[in-house]
Amino acid sequence: MVDDLQGRFPQPVEEKKLSEVGRTPAVRRPAIGRIDREIFALAVPALGALVAEPLFVLVDSVVVGRLGTAQLGGLSLASNLLVTVVGLCVFLAYATTAAVSRLVGAGREREALQSGVDGMWLALGVGVVLGVLVWAAAPWAVSAMGGTGELAEHAVTYIRYSAIGLPGMEVVLAATGVLRGLRDTRTPLVVASTGAVVNAVVNITLVWGVGMGIAGSGLGTALTQLAMGATLAAVVVRGARRRGASLRPAAGSVWANARAGLPLLVRTLSLRLAILLTVAVATRLGDVTLAGYQVVGSLWGLAAFALDALAIAAQALVGQGLGAGDLPRVRAVLRRCLRWGVAAGAAIGVVLAAAGWWIAPLFTSDDGVRAAATAGLVVVGLLMPMAGWVFVLDGVLIGAGDGRYLAAVGMLTLVVYVPAALAVGAWAPAGAAGLAWLWAAFAGVFMAARALTTGLRARGTRWMVTGT
Repeated sequence: MVDDLQGRFPQPVEEKKLSEVGRTPAVRRPAIGRIDREIFALAVPALGALVAEPLFVLVDSVVVGRLGTAQLGGLSLASNLLVTVVGLCVFLAYATTAAVSRLVGAGREREALQSGVDGMWLALGVGVVLGVLVWAAAPWAVSAMGGTGELAEHAVTYIRYSAIGLPGMEVVLAATGVLRGLRDTRTPLVVASTGAVVNAVVNITLVWGVGMGIAGSGLGTALTQLAMGATLAAVVVRGARRRGASLRPAAGSVWANARAGLPLLVRTLSLRLAILLTVAVATRLGDVTLAGYQVVGSLWGLAAFALDALAIAAQALVGQGLGAGDLPRVRAVLRRCLRWGVAAGAAIGVVLAAAGWWIAPLFTSDDGVRAAATAGLVVVGLLMPMAGWVFVLDGVLIGAGDGRYLAAVGMLTLVVYVPAALAVGAWAPAGAAGLAWLWAAFAGVFMAARALTTGLRARGTRWMVTGT
């Protein structure tokens, strides 16, 4: 049973840190080719699952867009609020992956599945509470975001119907974390892909066939999310039964999962606040800059999905390596994931920087927005290798259960970024130059601060605590 999952895992008496084993006889060096195969066996399906999720919003946009401008505007406002709520709960996946992978590495699969079951109970509770709060706060939240009139009515309708699916969405996060910890990224891929197809069919049926309008889109997505949560939970439950784990929630373990997730919640909050600040600055710089930011931000998000797939592989492999006490393997995984992360970032960056002038017209016909987006993509492209480094190190430290450190430096890097962002808002010109400076602040200053803090941590040994 996991006694304490807060931030870093406790070190039992018989376990040793790296400094205590560094002088042991020569250890067999892990095979690089095998490690690469393991990384990509996890990363490729994880990438598919990550890309499948945004299809929900895309399908909703296509279906609702045909209802009218007010409905589409309401969907845009509502979906941004909902994505923020769900995004803050990603700790349910990350904390569960770290706990399960570490226990599996230690050869304690029954306890790993027990921890996973407790994590899903926590997710269900969080989802129910959030569903109620989101439903009740929908009018206030829409008003706070500037929604008025018919647009606001549609946004509130979509949020309230979508809130029904929040328990399912949170269970999806936790169950996906369990399966990643078990090094199974294929099952989440199948469920996410199937869910995207089902969501399209159900939404079209409810919106157009039944005539529910935007309410049908929200309800269709909610029902799909509930079904996905139930499907993934059933997979975990079957595994738990096979290994003799209890399906009843253990209060102590559920609370331990909550404490483990709290630092990761703070870390995610720091990222969300940085993004919101960036959007606010882009808004201040004018419509052209804001529209250009939307183009670059969409492509940045797509690139982040690809790099996050490597981070997910790093989470699982590092957690299992530390659980097994295999420190040479952990270092080897770290090195290989970093090399692949930087290489993938460089490759993506070349494409974005070189093809920006041809990519931007796919989003807009406005010459000013096109020029701004192209300038922003050049800056992003040049800095994308550093983003690959950051995303991988983030995954490594999450897999090691180093949540407290990530929470602390997350807020520190936010403090570093705020003056840079405000300076851009105060002194940068509107248009292409302003957007270039804004992305230089975000992808440069903010990401450099993250690269420095995570890189210094990874060079040391304090995060490499072995055992469960």
